[in-house]
Amino acid sequence: IYFSSNAEDALLFFTGYVIEKSLSIDNIFVFLLIFSSLHIDIDHQRKILYWGILGALIFRMGLIFIGVSVLTQYHFMYYLFGAFLAITGIRLFFDAKPSPGIASNPVYILCRKFLPISTDPMDRGFLVRKQGRYFVTASFLALILIETADIVFALDSIPAILAVTTNSFIVYTSNVFAILGLRSLYFVLAHYQKRLCYFGYGLGAILVFIGGKMCLAPFYELGVEVTLLVISVILGITLFSSVYFSREK
Repeated sequence: IYFSSNAEDALLFFTGYVIEKSLSIDNIFVFLLIFSSLHIDIDHQRKILYWGILGALIFRMGLIFIGVSVLTQYHFMYYLFGAFLAITGIRLFFDAKPSPGIASNPVYILCRKFLPISTDPMDRGFLVRKQGRYFVTASFLALILIETADIVFALDSIPAILAVTTNSFIVYTSNVFAILGLRSLYFVLAHYQKRLCYFGYGLGAILVFIGGKMCLAPFYELGVEVTLLVISVILGITLFSSVYFSREK
């Protein structure tokens, strides 16, 4: 982008990438919860994440183009998106605790109610046939939960990137590159989950900052350099605090 377009577009891309990557860490913690609750082994998690990420790329393409169209046609949506991000950030900041489990998840409840589910941990694939009937496996259930969780998280991350730029190419490509590295990042963070004890507070602060930036956009345009600097400082403080204080515990 730097060589084919200009330095400003390259910086916008990198800022969008950093935003999506940092907010994706919250996704990873939810993925860990889903896999552990459904007792999915490590080897099979790779396959589920592959299809989950592929589905996320398709879903996000639609959400991004809808978001860009809405913001370019209806400028008052900046205030609504900004307020939504700020409120989400405040809620996350004051309730930065792990989710209690998937048993209360509405999608999980609906799947358990309407789909025939095989509970055999040895079943591979997403569908199995037993006694003339087809059953969905725990892997299929995990895939559905991951896809729906990603859609919910995209409602935060996509408006956050749209606060930086409404260039649909930059927004989508920064999303794509951030998501493509999600599977590798998942297996790294799976070992360090307990040490990132303050990361939720950092994500909350980032969302509040971006929400405020979006609300002020019609009156004052905060430079992308300042935006990237603030996000980097918040992430740095959060990571340092998490590692330092978790070591003391």
